Amino acid sequence: MTQVNYQPIVGQTRPHTGRVWILGGCIVAVIVAAPILAIAWIALFPSENIWPHLASTILPRHSWNTLLLMIGNGIGVFLIGTSAAWLVATSEFPGRRIFEWALLLPLAVPAYIVAFVYTDILEFAGPVQTLLRDIFGWQTKRDYWFPEIRSMGGANFVMSFVLYPYVYLLARAAFREQSISVLEVSRTLGRGAWKTFFTVALPLARPAIVVGTALALMETLADFGTVDYFAVNTLTVSVFDVWFGMGNAGGAAQIALVMLAFVVVLISLERIGRRGRRYHNTSTRHTSSRFQLRGTRRWSATTLCSLPILIGFLIPAGVLTRHAIVFFDESWNAAFFGFARNSLMLATMAATAVVVIAVFLAYGRRLSNPLFGVLSRISLLGYAVPGAVLAVGVLIPFAQLDNAVDSLMRDWFGISTGLILSGTVFALVFAYVVRFLAVGFGAIEASLGKIQPTMDMAARSLGAGPSRTLWRIHLPMIRGSLIAAATIVFVDSMKELPATLILRPFNFDTLATHVYQFASDELLEQSALSALTIVIAGIIPVILLSRAITSTHGQRSGTTSLRSSPTLTPAMPVAGAGD
Repeated sequence: MTQVNYQPIVGQTRPHTGRVWILGGCIVAVIVAAPILAIAWIALFPSENIWPHLASTILPRHSWNTLLLMIGNGIGVFLIGTSAAWLVATSEFPGRRIFEWALLLPLAVPAYIVAFVYTDILEFAGPVQTLLRDIFGWQTKRDYWFPEIRSMGGANFVMSFVLYPYVYLLARAAFREQSISVLEVSRTLGRGAWKTFFTVALPLARPAIVVGTALALMETLADFGTVDYFAVNTLTVSVFDVWFGMGNAGGAAQIALVMLAFVVVLISLERIGRRGRRYHNTSTRHTSSRFQLRGTRRWSATTLCSLPILIGFLIPAGVLTRHAIVFFDESWNAAFFGFARNSLMLATMAATAVVVIAVFLAYGRRLSNPLFGVLSRISLLGYAVPGAVLAVGVLIPFAQLDNAVDSLMRDWFGISTGLILSGTVFALVFAYVVRFLAVGFGAIEASLGKIQPTMDMAARSLGAGPSRTLWRIHLPMIRGSLIAAATIVFVDSMKELPATLILRPFNFDTLATHVYQFASDELLEQSALSALTIVIAGIIPVILLSRAITSTHGQRSGTTSLRSSPTLTPAMPVAGAGD
């Protein structure tokens, strides 16, 4: 029997078509890299250099706060996500099937909304402290001690219970795929359950846990709403302060460059931690047979898995629902519909653009051109860039281009063009596309990878070129993934706060900016309907994610399905992004 190598046939394209694909890849790569390059250029060559002042005053303190916040959140998401993943993946206890998907629900709630809710509950005038004063007869705050929610500890508390699903999701998959034989050998050698977990299971799951923690830390670095509301001065807050408070774009770009250095260090540490290590299963027997917990351990496991859901989702959603009902008449007005319309418009435009570009990149990589592979990797850099940093990289060059065009039109024709790019909806959509392109690409590439090369071969043998093959064969087959990718990008765009605050047109608000502005003015109740709308929209990717996990698990157990699992990719867990 002659063995046929399919891959080279897939990579054979007409010279003209190949050049078109490479040219398009270059354009996308340049567009994505342009904001990052602009930040570097403006930071290195500012019109007014305030770097010595920043280096001696703001940067040390804010960098230290950022580092402390990342360390605290890293520990928090690791402990919560890993323990919940281990229990759900390896044990049987009451409610386990519900916890499998319910532990993902905090991804639906942006961290800044959770921060607003818990401040409303735990502050001095909130229901918790009011109840304590009534019970114990305390009169003033000097009569008792209560943790301050608007603090570094409060930020760590809120963000840990919102971002832990990044670790939980990947750790659970890693624990579930581990060979049961390895764990059984450890137990036969005299190691108990806890020692087996720490010495065998946890090291084997280390790559997945490290990736999940790194993703959570990137979201921590990118957060603005939570830290600003809690008065925790981080580098993200510094970008806003220097730009809007001091009016210095070069200084904002310099701080943004420091934030990019944090991202590079974070990614480098993650890769160094996995360098030279390979983890392979030597048995097809996985941990599908779970330990039956008994006695108090059963209910302890149930309680442990219930707390993250209660703190990260149920309490915030319940408070928002109550406020939305009580203040419904005040919130359900023309202004709300205007915010919702703006959010829907921006999110729809961004989702459409991301899906189109992601299909182009994913199919270009499928054509097996090495240069296109490099270009596609450059095109995915935007996801690692915090929203505030990306906004700096978008607005400054857009403003300079607008000024140049306006000056040229004034000199030649005596007319003013005003703002063409900066301060427009286009700038916002551009930032969303750069920020979330990796999300759509990961989903679509994973789905395209499931289509066998024989499909391409059959189309080519019938005279169809790459473009026609994509349009007539691949797109109908990955329709579910296209919808899922568009949905995730849509929701992430609705949640995005820092980039929207910086780039939005004058007198233009979205649901996210409306919630932030009202909550900052202690008017959470009047914006609860808008916040609840964002949360409800965020539940959609969680449902898609849960279904994808179930579908993937069924395929591994021997079933076959052409339905894609778009969210099970390295770029997947972004439903909680955009803080």
